[in-house]
Amino acid sequence: MLFGDCTLKAKDKDKFIVNFGPQHPASHGVLRLVLELDGEIIDSSNTCIGYLHRGTEKLIEHKTYLQALPYFDRMDYVAPLIQEYAYVLCVERIYGCPVPIRAQYLRVMFSELTRILNHFSNIGAHALDAGATTPMLLLCEEREKILSFLERASGARMHMSYFRFGGIINDVSSKLLNDILSFLDETIKVVDNVETLLTENRIWKQRNVGIGIISKKDAIKWGCSGPILRATGVPRDLRKATPYDIYNVLDFSIPVTYNGDCYDRYMIRVAEVRQSVSMVKQCIEKVPSGEVICSDRKIAPESDLSLIHTSMEAMIAHFKLYSEGFSLPSSELYTAVESPKGEFGVYLVADGTNKPYRCRIRSPNFAHLQMIDSMARGYTISDLSVILGSLDIVMGEVDR
Repeated sequence: MLFGDCTLKAKDKDKFIVNFGPQHPASHGVLRLVLELDGEIIDSSNTCIGYLHRGTEKLIEHKTYLQALPYFDRMDYVAPLIQEYAYVLCVERIYGCPVPIRAQYLRVMFSELTRILNHFSNIGAHALDAGATTPMLLLCEEREKILSFLERASGARMHMSYFRFGGIINDVSSKLLNDILSFLDETIKVVDNVETLLTENRIWKQRNVGIGIISKKDAIKWGCSGPILRATGVPRDLRKATPYDIYNVLDFSIPVTYNGDCYDRYMIRVAEVRQSVSMVKQCIEKVPSGEVICSDRKIAPESDLSLIHTSMEAMIAHFKLYSEGFSLPSSELYTAVESPKGEFGVYLVADGTNKPYRCRIRSPNFAHLQMIDSMARGYTISDLSVILGSLDIVMGEVDR
């Protein structure tokens, strides 16, 4: 149940109502669950959201297209670049903007690094929710290294605002690419160590196997996507189904399991980390030289900043882009990318002005939260922490 009556009363005198969150460390943000308990067994769960609501979609509608870009970083702050990706692709397709091939490779490379960043956070937090501390410590150290790479590329450690319409804002050095390659070889060893600690650990399996089961039919019916859907046996991945940029030239597979429980969702994410490592390596090996942003100065900033000081035309174009922005032709479009949590989509309605007439966002976690009631019934409160950990909830994306 979503947005239900959060002031429930126990229907049976032997049952009682308990608030799980919004302050609980295992609620992964400001999620509140109102539980009806029979002893320690969950009879029903009512999901209450909105404690973090910022009206992001309405804020975007009052900004120019370029000014709206940083809002996307702040939704899923664990995997910010992939949120930008969906918005940038949507605007590019409406405008008809070409993207240089080098920029496409670098966008995919950093998106897959962001996927690793997200899954490291989730696997560590999932393990911590079940009582295992070491995986979180190991994976947080690897996350810091990825954040350092993102900072070297964009100048910001979080909320990078690195993607631009028509490419990316900065090129990267060959040294950074070589450092990323060296990191990938080392981080796979850390993934192996984490798997040694968890995958066949009998306590981990007791806490996860057969817990929070979602059937294939229910996953499709409730609009699940990403690892949640693939853990039920549905091999749907937008990077394969509707490839964008250069995903169609990369060699990768879609990990699939069939039990739909917490353990399978963990296994999917571990497998996806390995696939992402392979994809980043392929991008680094194949990335060509060239420009990283298109030459249309109405939509893209000048790549050679020295021109702004020597050319009046370049200075005017730069000033107009960052003050007035650009206009999109009257149109509407939905564009989705495969975020680490599932299908993240942006629906834009352009009316010929320099601001979106409407912007609506599809958050994968919003759909997944609806299933908590059916997933949690019959399990204990301690199981609920593991179920939430396996869903990879980030409330900034839900309470947008």
